[in-house]
Formats: sequence, structure tokens, C-alpha cells
Amino acid sequence: MSQRLLWVANPIQINEDIWKESLIDVAITEVTSLGEAQRAFALSDYACIFVSNRFPDFHPVEILEFFQSLTPTVPVIFWEEEMTVAAALQLIRAGAYHCCSGALGPSSAREYIDRAFEERRVRDRARKRADTVETWRTHLVGESREMDGVADTIRQIGPRRCTVLISGETGTGKEMAARAIHKAGPRMQQQFVPVNCSALPENLLEAELFGHVKGAFTGAVNHRVGRFEQADKGTLFLDEIGDMPVEIQAKLLRALQEREVQRLGSSESIKVDVRVVAASNVDLAERVRQGKFREDLYYRLNVVPISMPPLRQRRGDIPLLVAHFLKKICRAEGMPLRRVTPEALEVLKGRAWPGNVRELENAVEKAIVLSGERDILTPADFGCDRLNPALITNPLPEDVELPAGLDFESAVNRFEQTLLQQALKKAGGNKSAAAGILGLKRTTLIMKLRSYDNLAGQLRFAS
Repeated sequence: MSQRLLWVANPIQINEDIWKESLIDVAITEVTSLGEAQRAFALSDYACIFVSNRFPDFHPVEILEFFQSLTPTVPVIFWEEEMTVAAALQLIRAGAYHCCSGALGPSSAREYIDRAFEERRVRDRARKRADTVETWRTHLVGESREMDGVADTIRQIGPRRCTVLISGETGTGKEMAARAIHKAGPRMQQQFVPVNCSALPENLLEAELFGHVKGAFTGAVNHRVGRFEQADKGTLFLDEIGDMPVEIQAKLLRALQEREVQRLGSSESIKVDVRVVAASNVDLAERVRQGKFREDLYYRLNVVPISMPPLRQRRGDIPLLVAHFLKKICRAEGMPLRRVTPEALEVLKGRAWPGNVRELENAVEKAIVLSGERDILTPADFGCDRLNPALITNPLPEDVELPAGLDFESAVNRFEQTLLQQALKKAGGNKSAAAGILGLKRTTLIMKLRSYDNLAGQLRFAS
């Protein structure tokens, strides 16, 4: 998508050179009426619409709906010098990408427009994916190189019956990957049966997997079909396989080799056609070396390995994940869809996320709850307030007498260094999070850090 901007403005604004200084590399089409805008769209495609003109006969929401009817995927930015908060919220709820008020300099305008260009690219990719993507791909939210690698592997093994071992930290989405594998093959219409191997004691886990006959043990008052039989012709997902007791590992190995199981208390063998997908958040190879996991079972499971990347290695997927969780949670709660400010997304991208995708989902749900009736989620809703000016040490207290010959530039630089240092400290050295705290772009923060020799070391070691 080329950087083409449709600018709907009045003739006075169009003649102001200050706007064009910041948009020198953008192809701008300038129109002064909705009729001209409609003709412009008939001739070309645009990545962003910037509306800075009031039309007396149209409400701003009507203008937005007009552009949405022309091209629903193009972000629309509204700017008015005296736009009220209520008017801005009404436009945002109706689908406007951003609303600005007050004096808007070239750098601010450029920042908003650049974000809109990126939003258009995201929307186009999402629409293309919705038109052409395999149904199983919806289980894997993300467009990063890491997630594309996982998807490529699943695409190749989906039609096969081979056993798969999924590894990854807690909360990285191993079960979602297992469901994608199930949906990517001919078994998709059959049962997907998950079993958490760490959630049951040894005696119950064996009965859970293989079933039992009446009287097999105390409390076995009826026959019971095991999970292997339930998953016949489908997929059995064994989560946290590394916690499976060694005694049961031997029976699992036999079931995988012979494709048959025996219920507890019975000598009858039952043939099963099951695809097994296992997952572990521990290093199974290390468990083998420790004698806690059978080596032959490890190789039987590890036919095709898939490693789920931690969230910190695919921060670019966070906006997509947040949007996914917003839709999921709001739909489940029966509430209007919420949106997240760009500043909040920048802060979220800067977090460490030790709990990975699951922790992010919990953070989104918490933010929705704490936001009350508001439709827009801010950094504060995620517990990411910007620095409170009252907490910043002022290098020049209000009651101090200014010395003669004060070096203004030096004083301002010292104050700026204080802000940068405190933001980095609050963000744990993470540059993206520090930039979000200060309301700066990440590149701007880096340039400022590089301008101070005493902060160069912090820059080298910050993430």
C-alpha cells in the first residue's frame, strides 16, 4: 500500500505550507468537499483520510459514515481546533481511527498519519487472511516470523498422522497449536480430547487415559471408556506430558506403538486410531537425562517438534493479540467492543510478560473490568500510569532564587536527563516501555539517550 493521503480541508488550510513540510514523502490529494472526495476515490485508492474541515450540513458522524460506505478499511482521522471530548468519543465509537484537537504541529500530524498508514496495512492483511486463510490458522493469533514458522510446520503435518511434541513456556499457547494441528487435517470433524497429565494423581490418570471395567479397583462401580477410546479417529492432546509418572509412561508407549489400549481390569485389547499431540513446558531431554522420563517414549513423541515462542520474542503480535482478546472477552460479557489507545499498546509491547499470552489475556480482561463504562482503554487501565510530575525531582525548586547568568539550556538538559533516567528506571530498562511512560516514540527516546554521554551506558544495556 503506497502512502497516499486524502486530505479533506478548507482552502485556507490547504495553502498552509507547514503541513506539507512533514508529509513530503506522502502523496496527498487535497479536496474541499465530499463530492470531490467521492470522485477522488473513484480514481485512486488511499491509505488514510484526514478530515480537517467542518461541513455545516453534515454531522461529523455522518461524514465518517460517508467515508466508511466508500471504503470501510481506510482509517479516518478527524481534527478540529476546538473538538470536545464528547464529540471525539462519539466519533471513536462510530469507528474513527483518531480525533485531534487544539494546535496540531507538523510532527504530531505526521505521527498520527504514520500510525494510520500502519493500521491500514494491518487491516488489509487481516481482510486478506480472512478471505484466504485456512480455518485452523485462526487458532494462531500473530503475524510475526516466529508464528509464521509454527504455522508453516502445522500446514505440512496437518494431513499426516505423525505424533507431535509441542514445547514452550507456560502460557505460550501450546493447546491452541494442538487444536490448530487437529483442525488442519482430515480429523477435524472428529473429537479433540485434551488431558492435563499434571492435574490427576497416578491412579486416576491411568484410568482416565485407558478406561476401566467394573470392579477394577475400589470405586469402579461401572465400566468407563478412556480418553484414548474417546479420541478414536480424532486427536488426543496430552498436556504437561513431562509430569506423567514413569509407570504410566510404559503403558503410553505401548499404546503408541501398537495403536491399542487395555482398560484397567481387562485383558482385552482395543484398537484405536488416534493422533497424539503432546506438550511440555519443561525440557524433556533433560528429564530423560535425569531418569524421570523414558528415552524411548521421548523419541516416540518427538517425531515432529514444534517450539512455541515466548511473547517477548514476538512483541509485534501484541496489538493483534489485544484486539483478539478484546473481541473475545467483550463478546462473552455481552458488552460493546472496547478499543485501546496507541499509547497503551506501546506500553504493553514494552512489558516482559513472563506469563506470556495467558498473562496478556488476563491483563486485557482486567483492563476491561477496571475501565467501567468507557470504550477506550488507556495505559492506566493496564496499571501503566505515566510518570506523575509531582513525583519528579525538580532540579530548580519554586522558591529558589535564580542565579545571575543561569545557563538555560544546561538547566533544561538536566531536567530532561532526570525524566529519561526515571522513566528507564520505572520501565526496568525497557526502552519501549520507557517511551510509553513519557509519551514519546521509541526512536525519539533512543535519540535523546544518545545525546547524553552519561546515559549511553543505560542505552547499551536497556532492552
